Amino acid sequence: MAAHLLRAATAHDARGIRALLEGSGLPTIDLESARPEFVVACEDGEVIGAGALQRFGSSALLRSVVVAENRRRGGVGQMIVQELERQAHAARITELILLTQTAAEFFACQGYRAIERSSAPQHMQASEEFRSLCPSSATCMAKSLPGSA
Repeated sequence: MAAHLLRAATAHDARGIRALLEGSGLPTIDLESARPEFVVACEDGEVIGAGALQRFGSSALLRSVVVAENRRRGGVGQMIVQELERQAHAARITELILLTQTAAEFFACQGYRAIERSSAPQHMQASEEFRSLCPSSATCMAKSLPGSA
């Protein structure tokens, strides 16, 4: 297997990111307005995974974590989450929040815990992701980043 390159996404990656998200049934309608900061995992020049942070003060929404179906269960998703956590820590983000319909077990293995949706910061609850893009049945999860404060 080729080595995975993890890097900040560029405008050139937008089409590949969108295709991965749409192929996995993840929301894309607010990508331009919310302006999440993506990282991508590439293999042989192809985007095979992505994930993003959407900042809200000292907290951030971990969103749009996706890996190409034929590359899942190989550590790519974990690598993306770890890089996003590293970036959040460097930016003094103290808590990451996410909404998921299908990957609660994956995120629990990364140290995220289920919380009540209403426990998320109010300014985050006003985002499109919370208000309309992720159904109320989605699991809300959080992780504190020690030493970020």
